[in-house]
Amino acid sequence: MAIVLPESTQTSIESLTPRQIVAELDKYVIGQAAAKRAVAIALRNRMRRQKLPPELAEEIAPKNILMIGPTGVGKTEIARRLARLAQSPFVKVEASKFTEVGYVGRDVESMVRDLVELSVDMVRGERLEEVRAKAGQNAEERLLDVLLPPTRPTAPDEDGVAAREQQHLTRERFREQLHSGRLDNRVVDVDVREKSFPSFEIIAGSSVEEVDINLREMLPGLFQGKTKTRRMKVPEALEYLTQEEEQKLIDMDSVARTAVERVEQAGIIFIDEIDKIAGREGSHGPDVSREGVQRDILPIVEGTTVNTKYGMVRTDHVLFIAAGAFHVSKPSDLIPELQGRFPIRVELEPLGKDEFVRILTEPRSALVKQYTALMETEGIDLTFTAGAIDRIADFATIVNERTENIGARRLHTVMEKLLDEISFEGPDLVEKKVTIDDTYVTRMLAEIVRNEDLSRYIL
Repeated sequence: MAIVLPESTQTSIESLTPRQIVAELDKYVIGQAAAKRAVAIALRNRMRRQKLPPELAEEIAPKNILMIGPTGVGKTEIARRLARLAQSPFVKVEASKFTEVGYVGRDVESMVRDLVELSVDMVRGERLEEVRAKAGQNAEERLLDVLLPPTRPTAPDEDGVAAREQQHLTRERFREQLHSGRLDNRVVDVDVREKSFPSFEIIAGSSVEEVDINLREMLPGLFQGKTKTRRMKVPEALEYLTQEEEQKLIDMDSVARTAVERVEQAGIIFIDEIDKIAGREGSHGPDVSREGVQRDILPIVEGTTVNTKYGMVRTDHVLFIAAGAFHVSKPSDLIPELQGRFPIRVELEPLGKDEFVRILTEPRSALVKQYTALMETEGIDLTFTAGAIDRIADFATIVNERTENIGARRLHTVMEKLLDEISFEGPDLVEKKVTIDDTYVTRMLAEIVRNEDLSRYIL
């Protein structure tokens, strides 16, 4: 069964070669060529599979990826950007949240349910774009009916024809005033439907996720809500009526079918911290629970059918990307069956000073660009010299070496401390042109970095 995507999106995705996919990822993530290469091939293989005969396509399983590397080197960002590029439903879960299944943890099937919910939102958003113009027209007609109630039908004589023409001319004048904004301050009465929800919960089974009882479907007349008249200004009324018309024009059954199909054919689940559930040889106690979580996750990754409120969802062709630092444990500590389901393994390199300099300046949403834009909202022209950026990267590298290595996340801490003074004083500054040079960076950070105890506390 072929995946259903918007035509323009489908064309743009299919035209991307693995090299072009890597180039797109390079705009947001610095380095990690091996990991980008692996996910680019996985995405391209997905596109290739869509072009095969259905019988053969059904047999080709996705090659799941295991990313191994320290925190803050781009594992999650690569997966997130890949999903955005492919317009695929994407959800990130943490394996450690399932550690206490049966006690306080989440049911592993909840990751699939979350993915379906997200997919439904995506498809609904696309359908809204399609019907927005039509809904706007319908809402406008309804609002004009409120502003100028239609007259009763008259006899088909000359007076009746003249009255209808006059009514039409008056309606068009109102339409023109509505478009030009001359009616914006006018208040109208609109019938709105009250949203009434049941004030009780039904909890059954071993987890809340298992409760998929839809009371609205079981008792359709009980929670529909009554209508009441609300007074609102014309722009607010138009917005409300447009939303109401959009909901009428969208077939939610079709949305649900498309969303489930998209999850089955193009969904991506990112399982973070998978090393936290890897059992370590020679230890006891909690490892029994860890292995139990692995065995719970295994059927989802292997391919199973999960019951959701939008129908049964098969996970056979969902792409799973797992990630972990594996400082204490190693991939071979995972149970063999789960290891076998992640045939592609890539190791991500720790980041150093050179990568930090590039992270600060090169990506589309680079940190320097972010802080410059934030300060612009206060009218401050913030400029970073090349020497300042080099010094910031230097300090981040030193702190990572002396304390915990948290990768690029250290840059956020360093930048916040560096710009603390400007961020606080910004609105009151008389001189609105500020240049951050290496001298300024040294003055703000040198003492903190020099004092190791202080740097552990602050940075």
